[in-house]
Amino acid sequence: MTRRTERLNNLLREEISWIVARDMRDPRLSLLVTITRAEVTSDLRQAAIHVSVMGTAEEKRVILGLLQAATGFLQRELKPKLELRYVPALSFKLDESIEKGLQVQQLMDTLPSPERPAP
Repeated sequence: MTRRTERLNNLLREEISWIVARDMRDPRLSLLVTITRAEVTSDLRQAAIHVSVMGTAEEKRVILGLLQAATGFLQRELKPKLELRYVPALSFKLDESIEKGLQVQQLMDTLPSPERPAP
């Protein structure tokens, strides 16, 4: 990955997070929605946006559909913030790494530690 694509990935993640949190006025986005990372192709024409959603499988599906439907709005909002000829075409993917990390942490919390005896 070049330095330019890495910088663009970080900028996209930050700007899309800001737009989703501040500018999108949809009550379904009241769930915890986090943009975890962005991956731009080498030609800078497409970007995969990884999203973590805390909720049920149905809520995750609805949020992904909502974000995909809002790509035009997101691209219009991104245009003045990016110094590119073209704003990348956005596609959203579910990222479950945060939830899996929480599950692992909960499992680790149930293990007895050497300092305290098992219950």
